[in-house]
Amino acid sequence: MELLKMETDHDRVPDGIKVAVNDGPAAVHGGSADESQPALKGEVLEHRFSLGAIVRGASNRIVSFSRELRSFASTRSAPSSRYEATNSAALHALMGLKFIRQTDGAAGWQEVEKCFSQLTVSTSGLLHRSSFAECIGMGKESKEFGGKLFDALARRREIKSDSIDKDQLKKFWDQIADESFHSRLQTFFDMVDRDADGRITEEEIKEIITLSASTNHLCNIEKEADEYAALIMEALDPKNEGYIHVQKLEKVLLEASKKSARGEDSRNLSQLLSDQLKRPATNNPFIRLCQATKYFIKHNWRRIWILVLWVGVMTGLFAYKYVQYRNKAAYQVMGHCVCMAKGAAETLKLNMALILLPVCRNTVTWLRNNTKLRVIVPFDDSLNFHMVVAVGIAVGTGIHVIYHMACDFPRLIHASSEKFSVLEPLFKKQPSSYWELVKGVEGVTGILMVVLMVIAFVLATPWLRRGKLTGFNTFWYTHHLFVIVYALLVVHGLRLYLSTEWYEKTTWMYLAVPVVLYALERFTRAFRSNIQPVTIVKAFDYSGHQRGGVLALHMKKPDDFEYRSGQYMFVNCPAVSPFEWHPFSITSAPGDDYLSVYIQAVGDWTRQIKKVFSEVLQASSAEKGGSSEEQNLPNYPKVLIDGPYGAPAQEYKNYEVVMLVGLGIGATPMISIVKDILHNIKKIEEGEADIEGGKGGGGGGGEDENEFKTRRAYFYWMTREQDSFDWFKGVMDEVAELDHDGVIELHNHCTSVHAQGDARSAFIAMIQDLNHAKKGYDVVSGTRVKAQFSKPTWRKVFKYIHRRHPNTEVGVFYCGPPRPTKELRELALDFTNKTSTIFDFHKENF
Repeated sequence: MELLKMETDHDRVPDGIKVAVNDGPAAVHGGSADESQPALKGEVLEHRFSLGAIVRGASNRIVSFSRELRSFASTRSAPSSRYEATNSAALHALMGLKFIRQTDGAAGWQEVEKCFSQLTVSTSGLLHRSSFAECIGMGKESKEFGGKLFDALARRREIKSDSIDKDQLKKFWDQIADESFHSRLQTFFDMVDRDADGRITEEEIKEIITLSASTNHLCNIEKEADEYAALIMEALDPKNEGYIHVQKLEKVLLEASKKSARGEDSRNLSQLLSDQLKRPATNNPFIRLCQATKYFIKHNWRRIWILVLWVGVMTGLFAYKYVQYRNKAAYQVMGHCVCMAKGAAETLKLNMALILLPVCRNTVTWLRNNTKLRVIVPFDDSLNFHMVVAVGIAVGTGIHVIYHMACDFPRLIHASSEKFSVLEPLFKKQPSSYWELVKGVEGVTGILMVVLMVIAFVLATPWLRRGKLTGFNTFWYTHHLFVIVYALLVVHGLRLYLSTEWYEKTTWMYLAVPVVLYALERFTRAFRSNIQPVTIVKAFDYSGHQRGGVLALHMKKPDDFEYRSGQYMFVNCPAVSPFEWHPFSITSAPGDDYLSVYIQAVGDWTRQIKKVFSEVLQASSAEKGGSSEEQNLPNYPKVLIDGPYGAPAQEYKNYEVVMLVGLGIGATPMISIVKDILHNIKKIEEGEADIEGGKGGGGGGGEDENEFKTRRAYFYWMTREQDSFDWFKGVMDEVAELDHDGVIELHNHCTSVHAQGDARSAFIAMIQDLNHAKKGYDVVSGTRVKAQFSKPTWRKVFKYIHRRHPNTEVGVFYCGPPRPTKELRELALDFTNKTSTIFDFHKENF
């Protein structure tokens, strides 16, 4: 069991009742109001505000306390008349404040009962207060909040003990599972009213704010609990009586519900769209298969033709070599085994050449930026193709080694003298053991190559490369064993038993061009990065942030460094490791006069570079808050950069509408794009002809790319920790202030906060609305952009964007951990196939 997220139930609304239904997520249009969604308007700063203004600004979240409901029966007496329903129409328009997920208390009780039995095995059938949250499904992390709920329920029943039996738990459950508005409101009121006098004081509000902030991991709100308690009292106690009655709180909610009970058209539009999205029913499996195949080919044709060509060439080479050796003398001794081994060897030569091409980053970036090949070649998948070819190498190696060792060698050793005589020109004498075959140059080089390949391949697997057992450093160094492997491969190819003519030894022919190209790439990288190390002008240490903290580096942009938003570069810090280069998205925009990267401490190298810079910052008193200005720079460690390199996000300018999704530190390339759009907005307003963004915006693109096409951007950033919003606070505020036309729509999601409608986040939502109405900034994010709670419902997001942009191609760009990738890609395909909006999905790959 988990806490229920707030949902709208259309089926329970009686005829004649209008319910506001907004399928689109709450948005901030760069600080401008959107008339089509009153709840999304940016509040005007006010130093004085009335209760009515608060209700209008906060109703959508405060009202999320409850749904249509009935009053609960007290164990001591019948409910007072003041809790009777006074406005049933308004009550139907309310949504529910939920303490539990199950809407059916009877069904939920079975699971609670089972959990009770498990938790009370050693306590003689008594459930302690500390286990109450876990028992009802809130989870161990909500132990404190569950304890407060336990206290409220116990006070109403005059239970003095810290433990309850099953019968008492059942009564508790019946109350918190009660669907009635008054029951839920009274339960929540009792939680706040700890002295049970029917009044809520400022001190009690402060206590529940502190508890809610702690439960939702919002340390900044916890520190300012006094201020926010006073803010709530100012809104709900305008007469300064010093307390709030439950009926007054109920009245506020009812008035708010009247104002929000509108939007019939919105509901109808949403229902219409849902109907349109329904897949035509068909029971014919052949038709379903054809439709699925059609969609698959439509969205993957560029990948398909590359893979078909690759497999076709490999098959041709294998067949050619098989037939060639089928007609040679060796076939008389070793049979089809030598044909299989030599066929696999030919595919190995091809793949050992191909595997270098996707990692020639400068070449790939140039082809992406300057040629039309990007139309038919999926450059976004270059690293994926690198890994696919690696699998081909592994398979080819396996076939080659197995057929040689298990088939060819035994037949050579045990062949009769007469049969072996056809091979005497190629062998000095017939081998009598395996040792004679493997002790030569051919055998030793082959065995060494296999061993080194196994090491490099195994340590490159994601669970070892990203894990703690070996880590990225091990992957980095072992992957460079390929230099030895290629040297051994050339030697192995020149010392073949069965080939004597130089033109038959083709290994070096396959490898010559790719190896030279890759060598030039590495030479270019080394020369370009070392000729002029960058100057660090600012460094920020965001210690205590998620997963070990974040280091932000601002550096002078070299004169010849031209890049596009969405691209990345490699960073090297000799003080940490002179050999390691790590890729990071460029966070600054081409129009900025500096370069910036954000480095999250998640591995050996990133933790070490953060530690090195942190020590320098701590020793410097030049700037408060862990930063230093250029006029008084500390002695920063030397940093080298290499790049820029092409990435999927740089293609955003090809779309009029873009959907940018960043998870955690994955927001960095999206921030660069947002800043670039903002720079272009400024230049358009200033009437400048060149809107590309200055010197840094070119990157070698053609004339068709110099036109800024993007007219609308939706940015979704999800982060678990409240302090993470500090990373890009300035950008958020700048968008809110300057984007008057609503080009950029910002959606910040703090996923540590429980979903709206959850009892644990009720006061956080109230504080958020009140503070934003009065002071103009959000208490969760610390910016002018309101943060939303929990994760987005992606289907609603796609539906929202489609509804606003029918018959449009939308670029969807994601950067972050792989978990959401599948859902986003499938939704993009789903809406593309079923609606008039085309969603083109791109994922960052390093």
